[in-house]
Amino acid sequence: MEPVFVTPRLSLRKVTSGDAALLLELMNEPPYIENIGDRGVRTAPDAARYIEDKYTVSYERNGYGLYLVELREGLVPIGICGLVRRPALDHPDVGFAYLQRFWSKGYASEAAEATLAFARDTLALPYLYGVVSPSNARSIRILERLGLRYLRPIQIPGNSSEAQVYGMELRPVSPAGAGSHPGGR
Repeated sequence: MEPVFVTPRLSLRKVTSGDAALLLELMNEPPYIENIGDRGVRTAPDAARYIEDKYTVSYERNGYGLYLVELREGLVPIGICGLVRRPALDHPDVGFAYLQRFWSKGYASEAAEATLAFARDTLALPYLYGVVSPSNARSIRILERLGLRYLRPIQIPGNSSEAQVYGMELRPVSPAGAGSHPGGR
């Protein structure tokens, strides 16, 4: 499948039912359950259904969603990153999750930065959120490095614990040499 966008080390593309094995493994790792929630995905058919019900519907309804993140070299699937549209928020949020064996290599930041640029430059979104568990210090650091700032606590329907919302205005990047962006800063 054709990538939606690429980075120097990563390729991000739509998730398909053929990616059920990755989703099954990812969604059953303890950090995923702890920080994102238990989605009840226990078998490959569960994962394929989840992909159809959540990912494919988001692509069709919103024109974006969570994407499969692969290493460009060898097309090794390592996790997901993209945009989530939640009924509780007026703009999408950037979301990501990676298999533990691929942590601490800069992949989450690289993919999240590219997702932010995609949201701003391709989708022309005016604002972006990040929703995170208060105990997930690694993800909070990534959101803050991207420029998102803490806004408020939020209760996400279907999750028992409270989350935190971070946010940022997305402004178009100025053409090279223009020296400023809207607001004159």
